[in-house]
Amino acid sequence: MDKMKLHRMEYYGYHGVFEEERKLGQRFYIDLELDMDLQEAGRHDDLTKTINYAEIHEHVKNIVENKSFQLIEALGEYIASSLLETYTSVDALVVKVTKPHPPFDIHFEGVTVELHRTRKVG
Repeated sequence: MDKMKLHRMEYYGYHGVFEEERKLGQRFYIDLELDMDLQEAGRHDDLTKTINYAEIHEHVKNIVENKSFQLIEALGEYIASSLLETYTSVDALVVKVTKPHPPFDIHFEGVTVELHRTRKVG
């Protein structure tokens, strides 16, 4: 299966367990890996035979910046289900959501959840 990967898309969103996080907001990074057939797009050099990754970026931006979830797991699940519902040419996907600055007195580069989802048949 072919893949389209979008790396470290950066958005500002209002997600978190703490009320301050949902009020003040913070940066989030999203990585996507879309499993799909890219052969026709490659053979014909035709954008209509693939997914426009600028549209994917805007789709995810709308979710991250306009919805609010307590858990990054819920944010990732919403992104995954929305993409599978919207883009029927995607057979499966991986969504990684990174919260680079969790509100704890610890020093690390953030926390990431990685969700693997496949289109349900039938």
